[in-house]
Amino acid sequence: MLGQALAIGLIGALGGLDFQLGTLYAFRPIVLCPLVGLVLGDLQAGLMIGASLELLFMGSISIGAYVPPDVTTGGVLSAAFAISLGQGTEAAIALAMPIATLALALGNAINALGPLLLGIADKAAEKGDIKGVYAIHWILGLLGVAKRFGLCFLAFYFGADAVQGLLNWIPSFVLDGFGVAANILPVMGFAMLARMILNRELLPFFVLGFLLTSYMNVPVLGVSLLAIIIAIEKLGLLDKLQPATTVEGADDDDF
Repeated sequence: MLGQALAIGLIGALGGLDFQLGTLYAFRPIVLCPLVGLVLGDLQAGLMIGASLELLFMGSISIGAYVPPDVTTGGVLSAAFAISLGQGTEAAIALAMPIATLALALGNAINALGPLLLGIADKAAEKGDIKGVYAIHWILGLLGVAKRFGLCFLAFYFGADAVQGLLNWIPSFVLDGFGVAANILPVMGFAMLARMILNRELLPFFVLGFLLTSYMNVPVLGVSLLAIIIAIEKLGLLDKLQPATTVEGADDDDF
């Protein structure tokens, strides 16, 4: 149990470190939950939970002054509890948002140290001390990493029994409802994406892909390859290629 808790904490720390490395979106559930499943011996469950939670947290993006729930901690812990307790995707969905919101509240208390350190960075910047600015940058980032490690490790190590009691208390029809919602989420995700990208030019290709998969049983890979060919033709990527020319003065008999 201790080893698994440490591994879960390290996965949470990996999500926190992603912010320090330029935000490569490795902190998202679709990346971290499969790692949780791998650690707990059920990679398939980790993949399924990660995909469902990614759609759940699709709108949890920081815009302006809005600070979204802690997607990293919520995703890692909900997947860890669901898998370790033998529950399904519906249990992970039921736990994810409350855990993420609570983690955000705890994280805000820790973030109170931020202004103090930023003041030190401002003074270093006034003196032209670039190394001092870098140092504060890494200290703040590593505090976030330590915060997520501590939350994920302690919650998983000490909280499994409490979460099991909570799941036993929740009526079965509520969990069943979350299971139905998990099946609806992909449709909502694609609908949100379609609203952003669909227009008159793209709609025929969208319908073409639907017809190929639904009525001609073309696999996803085949549709993707066909889409690449269409994109190359539509964008004229082959127009810059020049045809091969023959050597001046040579004729067919020379070959």
